Amino acid sequence: MQPSRFLPLLASLLAPSSQEPTPPPGPPVGDFESATDVGGSTPAGSARFDAERGEYVVTGGGHNMWEDRDAFHFVWRRVSGDVTVSADVSFPERAGDAHRKAGWVIREGLEADSPYADAIVHADGLISLQYRLAKGGPTLEVQSPFKAPATVRLERTGDLMTLSVSKEGDRFQPVGSVLVPLRDPVYAGLGVCSHDAAAPATAVFSKVGLANAGPAAAAERVLESTLEVVSIETGEREAVYTTRDHIEAPNWTRDGASFLFNSAGKLYVLPRRGGQPRLVDTTPLQGLNNDHGFSPDGQWLAVSDHTEEDSLIYVLPAAGGRPRRVTALGPSYWHGWSPDGKTLVYCAERGGEYDVYAIDAEAESSSDERRLTTATGLDDGPDYSPDGRTIYFNSDRSGRMRIWRMDADGSNQRPVTSEWAYADWFPHPSPDGRWLVFLSYDAGVQGHPPNEEVSLRIMPVEGGEPRVLVRLFGGQGTINVPSWSPDSKAFAFVSYRLVKP
Repeated sequence: MQPSRFLPLLASLLAPSSQEPTPPPGPPVGDFESATDVGGSTPAGSARFDAERGEYVVTGGGHNMWEDRDAFHFVWRRVSGDVTVSADVSFPERAGDAHRKAGWVIREGLEADSPYADAIVHADGLISLQYRLAKGGPTLEVQSPFKAPATVRLERTGDLMTLSVSKEGDRFQPVGSVLVPLRDPVYAGLGVCSHDAAAPATAVFSKVGLANAGPAAAAERVLESTLEVVSIETGEREAVYTTRDHIEAPNWTRDGASFLFNSAGKLYVLPRRGGQPRLVDTTPLQGLNNDHGFSPDGQWLAVSDHTEEDSLIYVLPAAGGRPRRVTALGPSYWHGWSPDGKTLVYCAERGGEYDVYAIDAEAESSSDERRLTTATGLDDGPDYSPDGRTIYFNSDRSGRMRIWRMDADGSNQRPVTSEWAYADWFPHPSPDGRWLVFLSYDAGVQGHPPNEEVSLRIMPVEGGEPRVLVRLFGGQGTINVPSWSPDSKAFAFVSYRLVKP
């Protein structure tokens, strides 16, 4: 289980403060201001710039870059604000610890226990986004499914740190994003740790890039949306479409050829391999929200819209056309379609309580809805299992938002998740009935707001420990609706960043 990001903050408050002095700076190296042995690693490290090859050759010792203390050789320069760094990393010597490390490091200070984030490459090929949230706190990581050799890129966008990897010159694909607040100016540079204090290790950095866009006030930043696909088997992420428009909630078409998403009250279709989105005609509806999805046969769309009043549910042809209103009462937010195409399930507020309801998909502005949950609190996000016997939903009836399941008639309601560190939302079973993917916030987050550090977690339908599939910046709009590929091999979602205009 991925620890809550609040745990390192608590640990740092309990840990003794480091009293060691800041290491003295060395001479400039290439485009870097200086080089330093962080953590008092011995023997002393060294660095040189090979101008002819355009390479940095860095040798460092140190026991590790991990837990609450680091020891490594660091070639650095000070920068402020947004920065993007990248490099190819290689280890010319075959001998040495398999866990020796080299990569780009962005640190708040040169003390051994300073907060930081890095794009680190291990000698055995592992690539990780490592980070420490507070001085003296533990090191956490997001491991990449991609192995070296590869080009690594670390982007600092406000407090958001994003690791991306490019294999064999292909475009960069995201690995993970975490919030790591660091005070400016930060130290950005190349680090090498031998993982064996008695035996220094050497790494070669080529294609070294550093682009410093500088600071930006929060009010100046604009939203960037990226529609992504993640492989369930490998964990590899693919960025399909990036835009400065606010897009949400991708559905996969039944033939697997396209995605559907909403933006600014309208629906758009995007080819699976990217390109330009095409507007879907939903006239006269112009207030579509992020609750929409295809019927099992792919012929129809269920949508939720608040053009004239509270959100109501409509059905229209999948290619676009005149909508038919289904629910008489609002607010109603569609979430699932029964496998036989006969029933819609949704979240609705009636009398101050939000519960799960079901209604005949053929209804025309009907108030003949069936209430499936009655517990006090919020019940939301219902989605059918592929056999139609079970409905998954999220509920805070236990005091914290959990994933629950019930029989299709509303009976036999029982919890699915229970971890104290998370608040879980929007469960989606895979078409083959094997997996359940859902959105997880840190437990202290109320509701399902946007612009939070969140995870997509996956677990077997028959039960077991959930695992983190994706770490990202998102929340509302990321996976509100069913997002599985038809073959159950991949999952679509939207990640976000707040970037400089």
